[in-house]
Amino acid sequence: MPAVGIRARDFFLSTILSHSPLRPKTLQSSIRRSPSPSSRAPSMATATLPLRLLPSRTPLLHTAAFLPASTSLSVTASAPRNWRIFAAAEEAPAPVEAEAEEVVEDAAVPEPVEVQLAAAGAGKDADIFAVVMIGSRQYIVMPGRYIYTQRLKDANVNDQIILNKVLLVSTRDKAYIGMPVVTNAAVHAIVEEQGLDDKVIVFKFKKKKKYQRKAGHRQPNTRLRITGISGYEEFPADPILQVPA
Repeated sequence: MPAVGIRARDFFLSTILSHSPLRPKTLQSSIRRSPSPSSRAPSMATATLPLRLLPSRTPLLHTAAFLPASTSLSVTASAPRNWRIFAAAEEAPAPVEAEAEEVVEDAAVPEPVEVQLAAAGAGKDADIFAVVMIGSRQYIVMPGRYIYTQRLKDANVNDQIILNKVLLVSTRDKAYIGMPVVTNAAVHAIVEEQGLDDKVIVFKFKKKKKYQRKAGHRQPNTRLRITGISGYEEFPADPILQVPA
C-alpha cells in the first residue's frame, strides 16, 4: 500500500476514535493487535500517528456523516409576539383612595404653669398692644407680658427702660400707624434677667486640610417685662371698623 494511503487510513482512524464514546486506550490496544498490511511489507517505509490527538479543528461535518439516517436536526424560531395598543379611554385605571398619614409633631417644652397663668392674667384685660423695634427685630408687646431680646449691654437687672421706636399702637376702636414711627409714643419696660439663649453647635470642617472643629455657642439675651404704653394719644389715628354680628 502506498505511504499516502497509510497516512490517510491512520488519520481516518484517529478521527473516528476522537468522536467515539469508547476509551482511547482500549481501542488503541485492539487496533495494534490486528495485523496490518504494512507489517507484511518490511521494505516499504511507513509512519504511524499516535491515537491520542488533540480535538480536530475540522468542521463537525465529519461526525455528521456517521450519524444514523433517522437522526435529524431541526431549528425552531420563537413565536412572534402580538402587540395590541389600547386607548386611554378603554383601559382607564380605577381611582385609588390614598389615606393621608397624620404627622404628629413634637410639641415644644411648655413653660411652668404659674408663669403661663400670670402672663395670661396680666394681659387678659389689656385693651392695647404695640409693635416696637429693638435692634433690627420687631416685637408685639402688651402690658403685663414679657419678651426676650438681644443683650442690652448698658441695662442691669431691675432697671426701668423706655423703648421709643414704636411702629404701631392699637386699641379696641383706634389704630395709630407710624410713618415710620408713632411720634412721642413710648413703651415702658423693666429688665428682669440677663441670660443666655439655648446652645447652638458650630461645626467647621475642611476636607483637604483635614481640619474640623466643633464648638458650642450661647447667644446672650435680655428678658424684659412690659409695664405700659403711653404718649400715642396726640398722634392721628385711624378708626377701626366694627364688623356687624
